[in-house]
Amino acid sequence: MALDRSMRILIVDDYATMLRILRNLLKQLGFENVDDAADGHEAAQKVAQQKYDLIISDWNMEPMTGYELLRHVRADPANAHVPFIMITAESATENVIAAKRAGVNNYIIKPFTTEVLFAKMQAVFEKQMAG
Repeated sequence: MALDRSMRILIVDDYATMLRILRNLLKQLGFENVDDAADGHEAAQKVAQQKYDLIISDWNMEPMTGYELLRHVRADPANAHVPFIMITAESATENVIAAKRAGVNNYIIKPFTTEVLFAKMQAVFEKQMAG
């Protein structure tokens, strides 16, 4: 199943350089319809105003973490189904388990390559098509 290159993606990170890197990686993969947010609160506002096909968020952000954003998105019936990929430098098992329980669709550990990002995105959408 090919990924829809026109899908609307929201990337969330409180580190501007990481937002730029993510945007560039997605562009290399052919995704141009990318919006960004500098923290969980800004992302929550954007999600309330706009429909996204995928959210890619950093875990460690202030004042609202990616985990809190994930829980917020999953609690909203209008967005509960939106695929959510968490990015983090933390590979702690308890974080992975907490994110899975909260409804994350996939998890990426930093640092990562374009290939890893694409594979994780593809896995999310293949699961959605199958499930």
